[in-house]
Amino acid sequence: MRGDAARLSRLRAYRKGHRGEWIAAIALMLKGYRILARRFRTPLGEIDLIARRGDLVAIVEVKARPTLAEAMEAVSFTAQRRIDAAADLWLARQPDYARLSLRYDLVAIVPRRWPVHVKNIYAPR
Repeated sequence: MRGDAARLSRLRAYRKGHRGEWIAAIALMLKGYRILARRFRTPLGEIDLIARRGDLVAIVEVKARPTLAEAMEAVSFTAQRRIDAAADLWLARQPDYARLSLRYDLVAIVPRRWPVHVKNIYAPR
């Protein structure tokens, strides 16, 4: 029985994550960003969203939490390193990488509130 409860809990978290990423993508598109990738996976890590506006590429981490503060705290140092490593791999594959500016953002999905877009949540390395 415990295994079923754990499986159900993981499924709910997975669905909540997907829904949060979808909402974040819509919010960013309404701000003029083009979504280049969702759940970009590499052996080194995963990026929730990669969005672009002009020459700016935003590497976006999406967190659904009860408060903005909890969402910001949820991006640990270890997670930052994994996201940064995945971003390096993605950037290396871009033909126009030399002219792109890279920024690390957070979109917090907070109950009963429009998604909060926090720019420059952390600096790489």
